[in-house]
Amino acid sequence: MDQSLKTIPLDAWHRKFGARMVPFAGYAMPVQYDFTDAMADRCRGGVLAEHLHCRGQAALFDVSHMGQAMLVGPGAAAALERLVPGDILGLKPGRQRYTLLTNGTGGIIDDLMVAKLAEDRLFLVVNASRKDVDFAHIAAALPAGIVLRPLPDRALLALQGPAAAEIVASALPFMGVAEIEISGIRCLVSRSGYTGEDGFEISVPADDAEALADRLLQHAAVVPAGLGARDSLRLEAGLCLYGNDIDETTTPIEAGLTWTIGKRRKTTWDFPGGSAIRDQLDNGAPRLRVGIKPDGRAPARSSTEIVDAGTITSGGFSPTLNAPIAMGYVRRELAEDGAALTLMVRGKALPATVVPMPFVPHRYAR
Repeated sequence: MDQSLKTIPLDAWHRKFGARMVPFAGYAMPVQYDFTDAMADRCRGGVLAEHLHCRGQAALFDVSHMGQAMLVGPGAAAALERLVPGDILGLKPGRQRYTLLTNGTGGIIDDLMVAKLAEDRLFLVVNASRKDVDFAHIAAALPAGIVLRPLPDRALLALQGPAAAEIVASALPFMGVAEIEISGIRCLVSRSGYTGEDGFEISVPADDAEALADRLLQHAAVVPAGLGARDSLRLEAGLCLYGNDIDETTTPIEAGLTWTIGKRRKTTWDFPGGSAIRDQLDNGAPRLRVGIKPDGRAPARSSTEIVDAGTITSGGFSPTLNAPIAMGYVRRELAEDGAALTLMVRGKALPATVVPMPFVPHRYAR
């Protein structure tokens, strides 16, 4: 393992459970587990088993590499709203919203979660690979009296799956946020996640992370799960991965994220890249992100060519569907469900079809 990689607070804890650690966004992260005897009776480990365990019961993911920060001060919501297309002013205390940082040409600097804890206090969670860029971008745009405070001393755990609500014992609604105790440990909890399943993201002081993880694992329904299962779950859910499916050359319209633009924001378009994004909304984008079902059993991975049409940005084998699935960008005229495509997979032409997303229905709490 590269010694220059950063470690997350639960690094030793993951290794104790047989985690295979890999480089990801500058960190050593668990990709899958070879469970010790303590977990073997629940799940044999590996991406497929961890994925299916999340769908059937509950999986505990460590996403402590993500960037966490507080934005505080009078007018914090208005200040952040100037940088995103989402309605942050209209967000009620105790609620969270998925939104985008956009650049002057309408490209996506990052996708992020924004929770309003109070009128003058926002909690932000950004992608690990973009947190330095994001925090510098936000801080440079803040007026006097508003401060962005990164939280490097906190861990972030995601408990996902149909058993999660009973384990956390919280009545939070979907995208609700609250400071609550879990097994006696004070946490900042949102009812959200990136697997398509019901679940919670739990921000906790780094010093308490191991105790919290151990207490969650006392529930027989829970096993640790790595980045491999997290990726296959989010692909089945049709969710974007920054750096693959969205980046600074991709607009919200192209990415199928038009819904992130608040209704009120469409009356002014006063956020970075607003005019370019409005033009695409009115006149159509040259390419669109679509779901793709390859024929046969061979998966089409990221960067696979879609002949005369575009490129696969995420792809793999769906454990739930027992079939390959993918998403990617195609020319606008080929973006209709049922459109026939040809993929070049390992030098061979493979037929494929444009299909609706998500591939597996979301099961968020409503």
